[in-house]
Amino acid sequence: MHRLSAPRSPRLLVLAALPALALACTQGGAPDQHKPAAVDKQPAKEVVRFTYPETRQGDVVDDYHGTKVADPYRWLEEPDSPETRAWVDAQNKVTFGLLESIPEREAIRARLTELWNYERYGLPHREGDSYFFSKNDGLQDQSVIYVTPSLDAAPRVFLDPNKLSADGTVALGSIEASHDGKLVAYGLQSAGSDWEEFHVRDVATGEDLPDLIKWSKFSEVSWTADNKGFFYARYDAPKEGEEYAGANYNHKIYYHRLGTDQSADPLIYKRDDHPRWGFGSRVTEDGRYLVTKVWEGTDKKNGVFYRDLSKGPEAGAFVELLNKFDAEYGFIGNVGSVFYFRTDLDAPRGRVIAIDTKRPDPANWTTIIPEAPETLRSVSDVGGKLVAAYLQDAHTLVRVHGADGKLEREVALPGIGSAFGFGGKQSSPETFYVFTGFTTPGTVYRYDVSTGESSEFAKPTLAFNPDDYETEQVFYNSKDGTRIPMFITGRKGAARDKSTPTYLYGYGGFNIAITPSFSVANLAWMEMGGLLAVANLRGGGEYGREWHDAGRKLNKQNV
Repeated sequence: MHRLSAPRSPRLLVLAALPALALACTQGGAPDQHKPAAVDKQPAKEVVRFTYPETRQGDVVDDYHGTKVADPYRWLEEPDSPETRAWVDAQNKVTFGLLESIPEREAIRARLTELWNYERYGLPHREGDSYFFSKNDGLQDQSVIYVTPSLDAAPRVFLDPNKLSADGTVALGSIEASHDGKLVAYGLQSAGSDWEEFHVRDVATGEDLPDLIKWSKFSEVSWTADNKGFFYARYDAPKEGEEYAGANYNHKIYYHRLGTDQSADPLIYKRDDHPRWGFGSRVTEDGRYLVTKVWEGTDKKNGVFYRDLSKGPEAGAFVELLNKFDAEYGFIGNVGSVFYFRTDLDAPRGRVIAIDTKRPDPANWTTIIPEAPETLRSVSDVGGKLVAAYLQDAHTLVRVHGADGKLEREVALPGIGSAFGFGGKQSSPETFYVFTGFTTPGTVYRYDVSTGESSEFAKPTLAFNPDDYETEQVFYNSKDGTRIPMFITGRKGAARDKSTPTYLYGYGGFNIAITPSFSVANLAWMEMGGLLAVANLRGGGEYGREWHDAGRKLNKQNV
């Protein structure tokens, strides 16, 4: 599956940052050549005083097997009721009354807009004779998809999601090109919904085919090797009026053959005995197998089933290769009947194993890349090499291994930061990655696994000097003595004490690793003299499964 990476719209980040940025301005900050004059010179005035509107408490009480639990705000769960709408309007009046009283607000908005107005690229991906990538000119709400026959040729617009709706409420979701690069299946999402409608577009003509797939959610598509159709997962159509409110059960896998109506799509797999299961399927590069990840909720532990496609997309039964849900298994690729996985089974920080589907008993599994001191986050099979991306104290380290697991080299990254991507094909040594940091906007590189050479594909240019800033990683003791890493970024020479306004950010949840990344809002904060501190709390994925478990359930107070 390939979701072409696209830089996110600035709108929400800008609005979320305004109150904090304005507060820093009213407290003063270091002088800066890029800072708006109004921020430097306009004196702060008293922020408007306000009173929150009254929120009615209802008398709803739920009885859970004799335990009564009050839910006085149940009425707010009706978003379209006149009372809820009036409550929202009153809250917005208070919020914007405060924001609009901040004299520096417009100057900050202007600086944020100036910083956001830079070209940024997504990772290129090649199918057939075409490269596909996303690009945002600067202030576009959504990035545009381009296609080009080579990296040196002039690209042309393939799909501009900004033109999909007049009000901007239709967004581009997942996108997947056929193996010959002649067709692209792309998903559209309306009004922020997870529901996705898939269309198919001809690359040469730019015209859409009649094919339409509805009621897909939490699914991308995967083309068969003959480019005649693709697999996808969907739920049953919801009842009218419950499209955005009802829970979703019974995810099902279907196959769509081009030129047919969705109603004729054959059902490939379902599990009525496990209505909460979800499925994510991928056709192997050799076209032989459909490998399906089986998941439930947000738990990282999953199963893996597969199906032999040698007799066609509609024939054959699924084999439950991994059905204990005892660990996380990420499919990397296959060589014939041998499947490769990244897993944390018996390796909290991750390892790579090989399973021969002809001899699937765990006693026959082989460790290809053993667990390392660093945390293994992703592995891809590119040009017959295993490209393994690790986290070393919450920043990226990338190693290239042979198919036998032998370490060949490390990828020379530009510095301490985050690198993402490294997808590709077994048949080609070419891959792409993006490197970013707290003061480094995402730069896209092409990497050749056979030579170990990186070359710049797209580097953004912003109106600021990154050499004016510095990032330091420190470690501090938590309440139980656990050492917690934290990045501190700010202007060189800025005082690291209470005299400097500091924005402290931490997450610590869902096995998500918070690594160095670039944010225009954070940059504007630091331009005005503030410090940015990012703590890598337990509950995240910075140090593997044990770090994650140390910050969830009964350990949640560690976060």
